[in-house]
Amino acid sequence: MRNKKKYTLSASIICADFMNLKANVGELERAGIDSIHFDVMDGLFVPRYGLFPEIITQIRSFSRLPIEAHMMVRNSENYLRLFINSGLNQPNDVFIVHTEATYQLKKILRKIRAYGIKAGVAVNPSTPLEVLDPIIREVDTVLLMAIKPGIVGHPLIEGTFDRITDLREKIPSDIRTTIAIDGGVSFTSAFQMMTAGSDSLVCGSQTVFNSRDTIIANTTKLRAILENTAHK
Repeated sequence: MRNKKKYTLSASIICADFMNLKANVGELERAGIDSIHFDVMDGLFVPRYGLFPEIITQIRSFSRLPIEAHMMVRNSENYLRLFINSGLNQPNDVFIVHTEATYQLKKILRKIRAYGIKAGVAVNPSTPLEVLDPIIREVDTVLLMAIKPGIVGHPLIEGTFDRITDLREKIPSDIRTTIAIDGGVSFTSAFQMMTAGSDSLVCGSQTVFNSRDTIIANTTKLRAILENTAHK
């Protein structure tokens, strides 16, 4: 592993208990989760509906955890100001657009950064990594999809680990673009994702929100695996 502490965990809040959202977020904070992953889906770009910006406003009323808005929608640039006004406006917040659903990528990435937050790009499993070549220096985070977006229970895409390594090699060494993995993150796959070259994992029902234990216990278990102490 490159460095035991050079990784972050983002909790996929769509997996939380929304009847107890404040309590869940409080437990995420106590567990040491680094950020909240916020899925936005329009039923068009992906075959599901997701979260709406007012939930960010609610979260901001009781938490300062960084939030990354993953825009699985068509023409996500049309919603940037709405999310900024809803509370996605802290320096470590991220607005992530899909290469497959956004026109004039370089322009929107620069616009995101102009608001003082981080700019992210998501790439679907079937999309060649070469799509990143013209924009890689405009991107703070590349969100590599390890499943087909919007498909509940979709298995980890074969070849994901090699794709992570290929992406790591593509990012110039003089920039700090991070690689995050969304989908298929489990207690079994997480360590290999990190050793392949990722910096961050989006954790959902297979890990942090696994119903077999508490958020804190699940997060502790995952960190032990990633720091390779579980195997000693």
